[in-house]
Amino acid sequence: MSGFSADWLARREPQDRRARNAQVLASVAGAIAAYPSAMVVDLACGTGATLRAISSVLPRRQNWRLVDNDLSLLARVEPPVGAELTVSTIPVDLAHDLEAALDGPVDLVTTSAFLDLVSESWLERLVTEIAARNLPFYAALSFDGRLAIDPVDEADQAIFAGLSRHQCTDKGFGPALGPAAATMAITLFKQIGYSVVDGRSDWILEPGDPLQAEFLAGIAAAALETGGAASADVKNWIAQRQRHIDAQRLSLQVGHIDFFASPSGRR
Repeated sequence: MSGFSADWLARREPQDRRARNAQVLASVAGAIAAYPSAMVVDLACGTGATLRAISSVLPRRQNWRLVDNDLSLLARVEPPVGAELTVSTIPVDLAHDLEAALDGPVDLVTTSAFLDLVSESWLERLVTEIAARNLPFYAALSFDGRLAIDPVDEADQAIFAGLSRHQCTDKGFGPALGPAAATMAITLFKQIGYSVVDGRSDWILEPGDPLQAEFLAGIAAAALETGGAASADVKNWIAQRQRHIDAQRLSLQVGHIDFFASPSGRR
């Protein structure tokens, strides 16, 4: 779906779990707390990080349908040990077969680190299909474009601009919304009468965090790919940032948004 490797997903999972917005997740849990069991569909599931992150706050009996088009990621799904879960992995190309993923009994639809990859037309389609089925929807960890690095470097602005352009390239769903995705999704759900709880779920990468180097290398690669800065400037920037990392002088904040959209009249 996104081209992310299983290794990268595993390395980022602890940071994602810490970053999830507790208030938004509490709203998710509260909405279905009285259910005897929960039927959950997780879109673009990867290796099942959402399942592992939130199953403990849902009703004890759960049935999860994990949906992705990457068979290698689906093969690596590991449900939480000891939980009363039924887990099915379903290969679906969400760009074309979203409706098939949502059909059947469903109490909750979830996704994580995914909406910023989709286009406006696909997002509108998602909201339409969710609303047609009167389903609640929990979306976590959508990148919203906020980046802050300490210490500041004079090349930051040009590098970040290149990242922003890369975020809006086609990721398989048409021109991606990138940092605008979460805000647009919230607006669309509110327009159709859904109630929405939202909040920040930022990564905070302190000095010594092993994700720093890999994340900044990704930013540099994006800037090079989109021509956001001259090749020499990008190489100098990443070399300087690596020196900051090695000296444990660098702090990094990556902005994300979580939200939970729920329809009125849901049982």
